[in-house]
Amino acid sequence: MKTRLLFILLSIIGFVSCEESLQPKPKAYLALNYEEASYKELPLTFCPYTFEVNKNVILKDAKTKQACWVNLEYPSINGTIFITYKPITDNLKELIIDGQKLPLEHTVKADEIEGDLYVNDENKTYGMLYEVKGNAASQAQFYVTDSIKHFLTGSIYFDAKPNFDSILPAAAYLKNDMRHLIETIKWK
Repeated sequence: MKTRLLFILLSIIGFVSCEESLQPKPKAYLALNYEEASYKELPLTFCPYTFEVNKNVILKDAKTKQACWVNLEYPSINGTIFITYKPITDNLKELIIDGQKLPLEHTVKADEIEGDLYVNDENKTYGMLYEVKGNAASQAQFYVTDSIKHFLTGSIYFDAKPNFDSILPAAAYLKNDMRHLIETIKWK
C-alpha cells in the first residue's frame, strides 16, 4: 500500500514537473518608420545664418536672452535639435574647445563617440559632427564656423529617458536632418 501510494505521488509529481514552464514575454519596441524628409529654408531673417530644415519641424524660440538661439522641435518623434549661435570676437579657440567638450560630457553613458570632420569651402563652413552611441542624453552634436565671425553648435535631445535601442530609428532620422542642416548652412 505504501509503495502504491508512493508510486502515485511520484507519478503526479512527474506529470506536473514535465509541463512546459511559462515565462513572461520581453518588452517589445515599435517598428518606427518615418516619411522621407523634405526640406525648406529656415525663415531666420534676424540671424546672421540660414539653413534648411525638415518641413515637419516646428521652430521655437530658445527662451533665452541670447540672440539667434533656436529649437527645432519634432513633435511626432518627441525630439529637439537645439541650435546655439555665438559671434566670434577673438575667442575662436575657446569656442572650438567648448564645442569639442560638449560630446565628451556624454562619455560616462556613451558606448562610442565618433567625430567626423566637416569642410565646405564653397559656403565657408568648417567643423565637426559627433555621433554618440549608447544610452547618452544626446545622440548627436555638431559645431560649425566660418573661422572669422560666426560659430554655431547643435545638439539632439529627446524628451524621454535615454534607451538607445528604442530611440535608434528616431535618432538616425534626426542625425540625417542634422547632417542636412550642416550641409546647407550659409552665413549672411
